[in-house]
Amino acid sequence: MPDIHVPNLDEHAHAGKSFLKIALEVLLIGTGVFLGLMGEQWRESRHHRELAESALHRFRTEIEANRKAVADPKDRTTNSIHMRGVRPAFIEQTAWELAVATQALTYMDQELAFALSRMHLYEQVYLQLTQGMLQAMYLRPPDENPVAFFTMLDVYFADTTGGEPKLIDMYDDAVKQIDRALSR
Repeated sequence: MPDIHVPNLDEHAHAGKSFLKIALEVLLIGTGVFLGLMGEQWRESRHHRELAESALHRFRTEIEANRKAVADPKDRTTNSIHMRGVRPAFIEQTAWELAVATQALTYMDQELAFALSRMHLYEQVYLQLTQGMLQAMYLRPPDENPVAFFTMLDVYFADTTGGEPKLIDMYDDAVKQIDRALSR
């Protein structure tokens, strides 16, 4: 009897199952990749939040130390007529420098970052006045021309102590904003 080719119906059913199986595999792989990306985005977002929070804690500690140094001039002045140094306030900047280096400011509330940046600028002016005065003091010591020296010293103290209340207000405001941000 001649060979008659009879179509195998199981072959077509198998091809349909194969297409469904491939589609299901693609869907599962796509879902896995999507979930993996979402998990990575969540992890990165959490890292940014932790970085900003850590920077805020450092800012708060540093601001409190700077405020104390600026607000407590009795710790840096003397009642004696003998010159024992000018004793300017020591202003720390480590938290600012670390926040800039790690880009933590970009993950903070923008109003808070602006207030911290403005405060840092004000600190820079204070430090530049101090640095200029100290350089002048060593270039022209008081024993060479006491009148010129004490005139320069008077101008320096007028400029720095005149600006200290504003700096203290900026410290107080920054600490309040940091506390609000950390309590969220």
